[in-house]
Amino acid sequence: MKPINVGLLGIGTVGGGTFTVLQRNSEEITRRAGRPIRIVVVADKNIELAKQITGGACRVTDDAFSVVNDPEVDIVIELIGGYGVAKELVLQAIKNGKHLVTANKALLATHGNEIFKAAQDKGVMIGFEAAVAGGIPIIKAVREGLTANRIEWIAGIINGTTNFILSEMRDKGLSFDTVLKEAQRLGYAEADPTFDIEGVDAAHKITLLASLAFGIPVQFDKAYIEGISKLDAVDIKYAEQLGYRIKLLGITKRTSEGVELRVHPTLIPEKRLIANVEGAMNAVLVQADAVGATLYYGKGAGAEPTASSVIADLVDITRMHTADPENRVPHLAFQPDAMVDLPMLPINEVITSYYLRLRVADRAGVLADITRILADEQISIDAVIQKEPLEGEKEADLIMLTHQTREKRVDAAIVKIEGLGVVAGHVTKLRMEELGK
Repeated sequence: MKPINVGLLGIGTVGGGTFTVLQRNSEEITRRAGRPIRIVVVADKNIELAKQITGGACRVTDDAFSVVNDPEVDIVIELIGGYGVAKELVLQAIKNGKHLVTANKALLATHGNEIFKAAQDKGVMIGFEAAVAGGIPIIKAVREGLTANRIEWIAGIINGTTNFILSEMRDKGLSFDTVLKEAQRLGYAEADPTFDIEGVDAAHKITLLASLAFGIPVQFDKAYIEGISKLDAVDIKYAEQLGYRIKLLGITKRTSEGVELRVHPTLIPEKRLIANVEGAMNAVLVQADAVGATLYYGKGAGAEPTASSVIADLVDITRMHTADPENRVPHLAFQPDAMVDLPMLPINEVITSYYLRLRVADRAGVLADITRILADEQISIDAVIQKEPLEGEKEADLIMLTHQTREKRVDAAIVKIEGLGVVAGHVTKLRMEELGK
């Protein structure tokens, strides 16, 4: 059987892992795919590194466009990243009728509608399992394994850097800045960690999962994004005392009013499995009507875990590349002409529960004033903890948990509460999710 020829764009961490795993497990992969899959050309600006990794097993070039224009290449793997030249290369590969595998969540979350339409028009396949949660096969699970279900919501720890930071802050009681420096030293965080710590990376991923779950266009610009850089270690401590863990979650829900698409620090009951995912690991919880809740856990990054997903896509495309395009699995799970444009809910219309922390004067009547404001906004209180002031201080922390309510009611109440003379500074607000029936 004629081998499938692959062109690899970028042989950094994931590209090197892909080349290594494909070589090491070539016999097993061939048995599964039905024919050999071989990388015949690698494009990378660092030619010496590319030659070192490939060891002369394939052609090496610094011209990525020569790869996507090569008539001998059947599938292009794009591992360059970013929105610029990567987009040009992807669209050129599709124009040339080449199937595509990519780990580029930023590109797909931002330009996915254009890219998927181009691929549909040309009859080529795009595999992007590696774009979400590294080695966890969550794309295939949602796109194929749960196809009989009406998916209700997805909540995921889908950024290992932030999960490592939050785990360390909880375990050691350290500040965010201290743990971030340690994460950078250990290689968990980039020199510029903005995309990770501010939630952008997680938002790219949950945007793609929302499209797969609900059959809606990719709409990254509608996502609400809040990172962990302003999270105080004291809130992690108080959450634990109340039986909760704080995780940066990507959440998407289908409600009667529209689709929620949000990323933010979230209190989760410690009894939930997902609340106990620690370190740089990822986990995605999917709630569906027929199967109930399913949890997918594993390494969300790294050379070989991510390569595992890249090669899984290569095998899928190899199996299906001769099939009639009409009979292939749709890129976003639903048939292209059956996609729907549901309204996307702004964050102030979201209904959930809340954790509020206030710094208040230690005097009688304070709690009554605050609860009156909450009652005026129809906000019901679930629990209250008032800490004793430290010796010599006249203020103490007041922590309140609310029942479910609409966010704009909470925001309105916070404005009034911060206007009270007995409240010092700003109110800390964190969202809570039960993640269970």
